[in-house]
Amino acid sequence: MTAKIQPLPGALPLHEDKNFLRESEWVILKLLCRPLDSLAENNAEELSAASGKQLAVERCKQLISIVRLSKRAGLGSWAARLIVEAGFDEQDVDSLAAEEISATVNQHMGYAIFNPATTRALAALQETWRNKNQQENA
Repeated sequence: MTAKIQPLPGALPLHEDKNFLRESEWVILKLLCRPLDSLAENNAEELSAASGKQLAVERCKQLISIVRLSKRAGLGSWAARLIVEAGFDEQDVDSLAAEEISATVNQHMGYAIFNPATTRALAALQETWRNKNQQENA
């Protein structure tokens, strides 16, 4: 059972899911019989090849990272897309400070979509993920 995520006041709702596929990408994945959740287990080069190179390897990497990040507790596909399209992957989200991620997302977007409250919420999520990983590895 997952707890309902309550966003911090003034923070971007990091937990929200929104469509992040371009319509052509959605069609290609449907034709390949690839459910969106299954992308987390895919290899970017193989996915690109399966699409007849209609999906570039770099875009496949982004899609895979978005799906993987959005599977984390408290992070939905909307925030995951913003983070990935700003140039980060799952390892970056684990190792970099929330402030650095937020600043880069804001620079990429051209405005402060990740405000200080959102940055604090992201830092809290990162701490939760780190604690969970430590418990699983103990």
